[in-house]
Formats: sequence, C-alpha cells, structure tokens
Amino acid sequence: MEEILNVSGRVIPHVYPHLEIWGSAIAIYLFIGGLAAGLLFFANFFYLSGKQNSMPMTIKVAPIITPIIISLGLILLVFDLHHKLYFWQLLLHIKMRSPMSWGAWTLSVIMIPAILWPLTYLEDTIDYLKKRNDKCKLIGLFTWANNLVNKIKPLVLLLNFFNKYKKLAAYLTIYLSIILGVYTGILLSAFNARPLWNTSILGPLFLTSGVSTAAALLMWLSNNPLERKLYSKIDLFLIAIELFFIIHMFMGMQAGGNAQVEAAQLFLGGPFTASFWVLVVGLGLVIPATLEILELSGFHVPIGIISFLILFGGLLFRFIMIYAGQASSFHVL
Repeated sequence: MEEILNVSGRVIPHVYPHLEIWGSAIAIYLFIGGLAAGLLFFANFFYLSGKQNSMPMTIKVAPIITPIIISLGLILLVFDLHHKLYFWQLLLHIKMRSPMSWGAWTLSVIMIPAILWPLTYLEDTIDYLKKRNDKCKLIGLFTWANNLVNKIKPLVLLLNFFNKYKKLAAYLTIYLSIILGVYTGILLSAFNARPLWNTSILGPLFLTSGVSTAAALLMWLSNNPLERKLYSKIDLFLIAIELFFIIHMFMGMQAGGNAQVEAAQLFLGGPFTASFWVLVVGLGLVIPATLEILELSGFHVPIGIISFLILFGGLLFRFIMIYAGQASSFHVL
C-alpha cells in the first residue's frame, strides 16, 4: 500500500478529476522567449560595440524576428490560460513574488524596443536583402512597410526620439533581455511542488540555452564568414557553460532529499534518460560542438546542420523539462 502526501493544494488524485497541465504550448513559449532574449541581447550588445557595418544581420536585419516571435509566444501563453478573456489583468497588477507577473511585465516592456529597433533599420534591411538576393520576395514587403511608416507622422517622431537615445535604449534592452532569458527558467523553478523544477540553476541554464539558440540562428542566417565564425566561437563557449549547468543540476539533485534524487532518476535510468542524453545532450549539444570545432579547424561542415541541431536540441530540452517536471513529485511511502 502506498501513501501519497499531497503538497500542491487542489491537485488531489481521484478527488478533482480534471487536472490542467502544461504541455507543448508552454514548451514552445519558453523556447521562443529564450530565442527572442538572445536575439535582442546580441543586436544591442554588438551595436554598443560599434559593429553596425560589420554585423548587419545581427544588428539590422534579424531583430525584425523578435516582435513576431514574442507575439507568437504571447498568443501561446494566452491560449494555455484557463480564463483566456482575463489575461489583461496580469498587466494591472505587479506582484513582486510572482514569476508570471514579472514575465508579463517584462514581455510588455521589451516589446517596445523589439518593435522600434527594427523599424529604424528598415532601409538598411532592404539594402541588405537587395545585395544578398535582389529577387527576394521580402524586399517588396519591407519596402511597403517602410513607406507606410514614413506616412505615419507620430511614428516618425517616435522613431526619431528613439534614435536620439538609442544608446541608452540598447543598455536597457540588454538588461531586459537577460531578465527575459532568466525568467523562462525561473517560471519553472518557482514551483516548489515539483522537485525537478525547484532548483535555482534553471534560471541561468535557460538563459544560456536561449542565447545559444539565438547564436545558432544568427550563424545560420548570416552570409558573412567573419560573423559566422564569431558566433561559432560564442556558441562553443555557451555549450560548455550549458553542459556545466546540466551536470551541476544533477549533482545538486543527487545530493538533495529523496524527492530530488527520485527526480534525477527520471534522467538517470528513468523514462527520460534516452531522450535527454541522446537527443538533447548528444545530438543538440555535443555533436554540434564537435562539428563547430571541425569547422573552425578548417573542415567544411554545412552551417545549416549545426544550427538546426542546436535549435532542435533547445526546443526538445524545454519539452522534456516541462513533461519530466510534471512527472516528478513529493511523496512518502
């Protein structure tokens, strides 16, 4: 006979028959949040480093992706809510102890520079696309968008004001992007009832993973050999940090209480062992790192393969953490 000690309020088996769990929408949302944080971080960091001309994809072109994917992430988040029509109430209150409140406000504030930043570079983006492929269908879309922006006088004044204080905005956006990246992990670690999630390492781990996926995407999109080589080096460094955090996370769990040890066993012989160590660590981290080392050593390795594996590993990592975390629980025999 097994006696279960329930520690999470209404989640009582056989008493409340309907249990809402997090699924694929939240996993994708966390992936998108980390990716957007990384893209904004690199764009603003290298802008402050004076790389506008040598790294056009990073600073001028790729940031157009961030408001799109952040909006998609917000749609997924609202879709996952039980009371969807009341999502706006998150923006009427600030709860300092609530990761969800922090996340809602961070996403709302960071959307301002995420939208304004690429709008200031629309003409540069058009020129970049023309030089890369003058038959690109996106040229017409960006030209239409640029003409529309120039017709809206209040928006033109706002963009001029933003350009005037762009350096200050870049510093603030870097700060917000770090908060956004860390938040994607803290959102999980705040759940005390889930021993797999209840570790402070998730914040920096998710931040590192998100920045790594952004580096992989920029490496894939850029056609500048120097820019690609730089991101390959950056990504190698980030993968090393990510592996360190993963090892540290399991070492901490193994040294914890019974619930943490059992949570770690989900990955150390349990149902998530193969998917995590083979697909996430092996295919998503170790193999791309090996290929990047070969590429930097002079061997030709298709950059698309490396980038795809890192992005795939980052997405799968969040799926596994979501489902494995909900499989872990506190109980006594």
